[in-house]
Amino acid sequence: MTTNHDLRRTKILATLGPATDAPGVLDELVRAGVNVVRMNFSHGQASDHAARIAAVRAVATRQGREVGVLADLPGPKIRIERFAEGKVALKAGADFDLVCRADAPAGDATQVGVSYLGLVDDVNSGDTLLLDDGLIALKVASVEGDTIHTVVLTDGILSDRKGLNRLGGGLSLGALTEQDKQHIIVAAGLGVDFIAVSFCRSAQDMHEARRLVKAAGSDAALVAKIERAEAIDNLDEIALASDALMVARGDLGVEIGDAELPGLQKKIIRVSLERNRVVITATQMLQSMVDNPIPTRAEVLDVANAVIDGTDAVMLSAETASGSYPVKAVEAMVRICLGAERQFDRDTDFEAAPRNLQRADQAIAMASMFLAEHIKVRAILAMTESGGTARYLSRFRSQVPIFGLSRHEGARRRMALMRDVIPIDFDSRGLPTREAARGAIRQLFDAGLLAGGDRVLITSGDHMELHGATNTLRLLQVGADGSAEGLGEL
Repeated sequence: MTTNHDLRRTKILATLGPATDAPGVLDELVRAGVNVVRMNFSHGQASDHAARIAAVRAVATRQGREVGVLADLPGPKIRIERFAEGKVALKAGADFDLVCRADAPAGDATQVGVSYLGLVDDVNSGDTLLLDDGLIALKVASVEGDTIHTVVLTDGILSDRKGLNRLGGGLSLGALTEQDKQHIIVAAGLGVDFIAVSFCRSAQDMHEARRLVKAAGSDAALVAKIERAEAIDNLDEIALASDALMVARGDLGVEIGDAELPGLQKKIIRVSLERNRVVITATQMLQSMVDNPIPTRAEVLDVANAVIDGTDAVMLSAETASGSYPVKAVEAMVRICLGAERQFDRDTDFEAAPRNLQRADQAIAMASMFLAEHIKVRAILAMTESGGTARYLSRFRSQVPIFGLSRHEGARRRMALMRDVIPIDFDSRGLPTREAARGAIRQLFDAGLLAGGDRVLITSGDHMELHGATNTLRLLQVGADGSAEGLGEL
């Protein structure tokens, strides 16, 4: 069944956790409008992930909706080790050592161990190290053997296993740890639709991840999380090596500084669209709703600005995973997205569109959007095997909804993350392309998504069972009885 929130253009990711395990909550989240769920592999065991994914699939089937599953790999996050008393109070001006040894003693107010023993080779005197998402800053005074001597710059309470970043980036860890490689095998076995690679630095990190994902027997789409300063320098090549980008604002903000974050968020969204990639905006979007039933005005503006900038999706983390109001957080996100979309009135800039297209499906997508801008059509129907044509169509950010019709569950769930795209289960096998087009129109008419008199554009291929075979564009009009009348073909 299709409901009003299916016509919302921006997609919503919600992280699963203890708060979503309560009876009935997952049903409510999907009913409220969640399009993709995020499994944070930094927490929980394989059995926990399996149970939650099975629950998601069951809820989606009951509600007749396409809900994707994203597995978020932990990546090489650097953390301090544990304190003897669980936490310490640090004072500005005090000396504090970071000990890079496997046998580092339990921490106190003068020292603590670190998880990344190679940190001593990556930092120099004068560097600034940031702990606990930047709440505590340390200035490196010197490096001696396996100890980094620092001076505390900001007062604060520091507790066990908090994250550590170097201001400006430059740490040499690779993106994929041995643990991540095992997580990829688990995620593939669970049939996830997306795998997010944390702390990627270059295209090579993403190529390595894709090799591992394919070797594990998965065709999951790869999401590059942009959260290191080096990733900004290599943004274009990372985009080309990935299926989607995530603006991971937590660690990115710590490494490059909060003042640079708004402009970089806009840049990442822009590059994603230019490179025909899906883009997710994440981290603390409705953070106050972890404890409160309504968002702050600042959070409303934050989400709305991401929507107006053209993000495909906005993500909820602790708000749904462990917050007190997971369903209200999703409902608030839906309201904000719809409100922002009503303000979104931008003509497609065909002058900025790519030239010398090598693929027929990309050319068909561009032609479709040109027609949609210049003649009044109710919708575009993309008959697709893999979802690729729907993705190309959605990059143009027009006002016209795109119905992505596919017989493949995986393709439909991947389309659930694409802005403007509404995935529809439709099997065109054995049907001539014209009959398939008429059948698609009839199905959407019967579902109340099209009405008599509507004009629609339909993209399809001569051989619909082949990936990347879209080569035909038709303009049809819906009859009063749901039939279709041909108006033209390209």
